Amino acid sequence: MSHTAHIRSHRKPRRSASTIAMRTGVAGGVLSTLAVAGASGAAHAAEPVTQTLELPTLTADLAAQVAQSADVTQQAAASYQLQAERDAAAAKAAKQAKADLAEAKKKAAEAKKKAEEAARKEAAERASRTAERATLSASADTGSSSTGAGSSTSTSTSTSTATGSAAAVVSFVQAQVGKAYVSGATGPSAYDCSGLVQAAFKQVGISLPRVSQAQSTAGTQVGLDNLQPGDILYWGGAGSAYHVGVYVGGGMFVGAQNSSTGVVQKPLSYDPPSGAVRVL
Repeated sequence: MSHTAHIRSHRKPRRSASTIAMRTGVAGGVLSTLAVAGASGAAHAAEPVTQTLELPTLTADLAAQVAQSADVTQQAAASYQLQAERDAAAAKAAKQAKADLAEAKKKAAEAKKKAEEAARKEAAERASRTAERATLSASADTGSSSTGAGSSTSTSTSTSTATGSAAAVVSFVQAQVGKAYVSGATGPSAYDCSGLVQAAFKQVGISLPRVSQAQSTAGTQVGLDNLQPGDILYWGGAGSAYHVGVYVGGGMFVGAQNSSTGVVQKPLSYDPPSGAVRVL
């Protein structure tokens, strides 16, 4: 017996090849699984947790749309501005129209007031003329009844009575009293001084010159103390007169004086004439 027969071997018993192969396969599968899992985990761990948004690419069409939108916005702004300017202009025009209306009403009221005052003055003048005529008529009656030899020439002149053509001239000019004075007018609704005289003598078939200067030399010069109804009175020099009228008797004359008075009948003392001519 060998001296080593009872000593146990320090080596491990050998495994069979099949067992080793099986264990190796299992181990390999496990390692493969771990490796795949690890790789998968590593891959997932490397991905970012935030989401990336892709912006749209600015294409030519999109750029055109943006430009068109900008144009529309600009046009709208311009339209709003134009409308605002129109509204402001309309408001200003309305304000001005209101002011103009107020001014027109004010002027109309003033004109109405002046017309009323003129009408009152005209009525007063008519009443005064009526009173003067009544007084003159009474004076004429008194003068006709008196027979004193010392009667003055002026008294004789003031009480003289028109006859024939002179009466027609006197009647015509007295009928025009109250009508308007308009420079250059010859009737029938308005006259200037020489237009009235010319129209009066036209009634009896006498054609007089048109202007005062010529009318002041159209007949025979007579003294103011020897006047007869129908004589032409003039103011200024003979041949250079600036105003004419018609003597109607009773110390009165009729003339188209001015735009304020129109055609009036007044005493000679109202505006003493410079001279007179007799045509009839």
